[in-house]
Amino acid sequence: MGISIFIFLLSYILGLNPAIPFLLIILYLCFYENFSKIKNATLANLSFLYLISFSIGYTLLENGIAIYFIPIAIIPMLGVLLFNNLAVAYFLSLSTCLSLAILSPEPFKAGFILTASCVGAILWVNGARKRTKVIQAGAVSGILQLAGLILLEHFRINQSQRYLIILTNGLLCGVVTLGILPLFEYLLQKVTNISLLELADFNQPLLQRMILEAPGTYHHSLVVGNLSDTASAAIGANGLLARIGAYYHDIGKLQKPEYFIENQDIRKNAHDTLSPTMSKLIIMNHVKEGLELAKKYSLNPVLMDFIQQHHGSSLVYYFYRRALEGKEEDQEVTEEGFRYPGPKPATKETAIVLLADSVEAATRSLKDPAPDKIEEMVHKIINNKFIDGQLDECELTLKDIEKISSVFTKILSGIYHSRVNYPQEPKDENNHKKPAG
Repeated sequence: MGISIFIFLLSYILGLNPAIPFLLIILYLCFYENFSKIKNATLANLSFLYLISFSIGYTLLENGIAIYFIPIAIIPMLGVLLFNNLAVAYFLSLSTCLSLAILSPEPFKAGFILTASCVGAILWVNGARKRTKVIQAGAVSGILQLAGLILLEHFRINQSQRYLIILTNGLLCGVVTLGILPLFEYLLQKVTNISLLELADFNQPLLQRMILEAPGTYHHSLVVGNLSDTASAAIGANGLLARIGAYYHDIGKLQKPEYFIENQDIRKNAHDTLSPTMSKLIIMNHVKEGLELAKKYSLNPVLMDFIQQHHGSSLVYYFYRRALEGKEEDQEVTEEGFRYPGPKPATKETAIVLLADSVEAATRSLKDPAPDKIEEMVHKIINNKFIDGQLDECELTLKDIEKISSVFTKILSGIYHSRVNYPQEPKDENNHKKPAG
């Protein structure tokens, strides 16, 4: 709130120009330490949203609408839903509130009330996974704006109709936000938690195809999703995004499901009759085919990042070793030829899916999935990915990696724990069960 007061006072000193708050905030963001790390927020996107909100507010004011009747809460709610970041949403709403407040007869009073209502909406809608949460945030905004007016105007009974309009305005903000959210998701190429939950519906065509055509890959993706969601929550990343990204990361295997071990008949392997080079091409091609399917089914570009980055530039080690073992004297086998094309994971969520994907597959192959063996395997896989440079492009710290490793070990130990052999019921000499009593 301190930066709000400072910017408003500076705007007042510089002449109460509506553009000054936005310009000052843009200047602040240019030097804001963490802003450059927010990869899904750009100054162009923020400027676009600011211009829309300011233009609508300015038009309403010019037509005689009171400033407190402007649906100001829409912008902060859109900001936090689209960018999933409190700081970005706060700065976006702050610039809009102060710019519009400067145009009112009582700028300090209007600035305080509008900013307070926006901050309330931001805090309430943050992390929302249900549409009702957005409606509630609109109502909270209206209540805070009303409380601010009552506090500063010493409630007057003859203005009760005005107060009712402000409350209704808050609720309408929530409804309008839900209505226009898909449009802004499309324009800014973002995905919100609400849209992600729709993609989690197992009636989605791609997930239905996986259930029927590649059941092993489908089950693998569910486990990777659980691992990724829990690990993301442990380090403060977007768990829902990681979960849904994991559901779709292997859709490219739908093109040739029989060539992937989780879908194969245990008695035969489709790669037995192929050369290591041909097998490698089929395995690596599931990334490219996954991107093609994603475009065909119009998946959000954010999910395409999981498809493209979930192997990074990792080595297809099994077929690389087979190629080395079977090569002739004049044949050259290079490690680069058996690596995925990348790119490497660029976000925490895609990096976690990469790790979860590798760890789950390796753990499933253990003959003795005892907790200590699982823990050893998890550490080995994650260390290998770290040493191989697959985590170089994301922002995972060593502390994050340790937390992720601990979560993976705990969950996988619960999934693949050993079972007790239950004794069979005794039978009589005639091979019939003994009668009770």
